[in-house]
Amino acid sequence: MTSPANSLAPASGTPPAFSPAEAPPAARAARQLGFVILGYIGVYLCRKNFSVAVPLLQTAFHTDKAHLGAIDSYATIAYVIGKLFWGPNFVDRFGGRQCFFFVLFGVALFGGISAFAVSLPMLGACCMANRFFGAGGWASMVKLAADWFPARHMALAMAFLSLSIVFGGVGALLLAGQIAAATGNNWHAVLGLPSLVLLLIIGLCWLALSPGQQASGAPSSSGRAWTYGGLFGLLKTRQFWMLCCLSFTLTITRETFSFWTVDFFKTEGGAQMTTQLAVWLSIPFDAMGIVGILALGWLLDRLTGLQRKWLLFTILLCVAAATYLLPALAHHSWWLVMADIGLIGLLSYGPYCLPAGVFALEIRGKDYVASVTGMVDASGYLAGIISGYVFGRILDHGGYHLGFHCLAITTVVGALLCLGLDRPIGQRPMSGH
Repeated sequence: MTSPANSLAPASGTPPAFSPAEAPPAARAARQLGFVILGYIGVYLCRKNFSVAVPLLQTAFHTDKAHLGAIDSYATIAYVIGKLFWGPNFVDRFGGRQCFFFVLFGVALFGGISAFAVSLPMLGACCMANRFFGAGGWASMVKLAADWFPARHMALAMAFLSLSIVFGGVGALLLAGQIAAATGNNWHAVLGLPSLVLLLIIGLCWLALSPGQQASGAPSSSGRAWTYGGLFGLLKTRQFWMLCCLSFTLTITRETFSFWTVDFFKTEGGAQMTTQLAVWLSIPFDAMGIVGILALGWLLDRLTGLQRKWLLFTILLCVAAATYLLPALAHHSWWLVMADIGLIGLLSYGPYCLPAGVFALEIRGKDYVASVTGMVDASGYLAGIISGYVFGRILDHGGYHLGFHCLAITTVVGALLCLGLDRPIGQRPMSGH
């Protein structure tokens, strides 16, 4: 894989002179992007560990899938509120760095407290607070990247930034799975110990992202150009609404696989399926998403609006087909199921990640990028409520066979929405700037 420092560096020209202690702006920006990615991975360590704890919590609290799904749904509501709160009201006005660290500390705090929950309502409250703070992470990251990189490199920068979601998902599953194995499936440890890792990550990011270390590749945006009037103007932009609708349908697919895959293997695998094995079988969804994100990010900088939407349409139809076949494959081979889940991750992660990054930046520029990102993400995570409680109810009534067939139909709707996805009038491809 090509590193961000190499991929995002200028393609030609004589590099400017720098003092010995100062790296070129492109290299500094790429290095700082790596630390921002690390920080968001830490957020996921304290978020996706809950999916590993789901089978353990069912036993510990003598509850069913629907009630645990309800916790995820309420946490998703808090996440939606956080998206609308952080992006439009804070990140675009006060800057990405301050908000980024505030978010990390909040996630670490409430992730740790959740390990001491004595009831489902208390656990749900901790998860809601965790997700509320975590909601500001992506908008803060996009805001920082928009300041660090020129427009011609932004699609690739956003693709690398999106890898934090994938690496975070894989890292969270691996860490939580190892903790479960080492502690005899202790749910307290699974939920609490990742917060200690996040505290260490916060220290590293603080050193790398201190004000004196900021990259100077692009002028820093300020809140002076941001107004509520400009924000309300988004409501008249067709592209904004298409992004919101597409984000809604794509988030259902991503959140469902992120939350329920471990339980799917545990439920369908029977007594011989351990929690750790279920975790390992679930990893291809996130791991294969790495390739999908980078490939789609590279392509989007080089395609016209018409080519974009037909590519996304085709990709999502393939995701729908792979999702529909998943329950049938479970009766033949777990290796086939593992491969199919990897294919779904490969094809679905790119369309899920990039609309709230690259496309959001194209609509209003970097002065409003956190606001657009927050609102597009919020519309998507309204769908996460469905993947929590409603999908849990579907599973309780019809099992994973019915659940994945319903999910396939939803993905087809997302594919059809892609046909209405165009750049705003007068907007050129970012790579052409």
